[in-house]
Amino acid sequence: MTIGLIGSVAQLILNLPTEKGTSLLRDAALIWGTNILVFALWYWEIDCGGPQKRHLSGHKAIDFMFPQQADGNTTGWVAHFVDYLFLAFTGATAFSPADTYPLTRRAKMLMMIEALLSMMVILLLAARAVNIYGQ
Repeated sequence: MTIGLIGSVAQLILNLPTEKGTSLLRDAALIWGTNILVFALWYWEIDCGGPQKRHLSGHKAIDFMFPQQADGNTTGWVAHFVDYLFLAFTGATAFSPADTYPLTRRAKMLMMIEALLSMMVILLLAARAVNIYGQ
């Protein structure tokens, strides 16, 4: 899925000069949404050894520090997929961590790649919109 996402961004770049505004907007929205889903799955899969290990052993802050874990997670809180989806959404919209922080190098790298892909889609869409408007 990740390679497909990167390929879609490359395809968007290659088709920029020929695409009409409506189809470009649709393609960019689909790529941006896919970006969020792909990285939500990555975050969900890598954090603390994966969903099954988190459920069985209790969630310790290993790859990501959620706000519910700030006090040492004394309540036994465990992150679910929606928490990782929110993490991916805020990373794609703010281009930075919001309330959940990456703790490991792999988590930081994934967040950087997600922000980069999201920025590329938005910047390319804006550049093409300016180009269409100028014609």
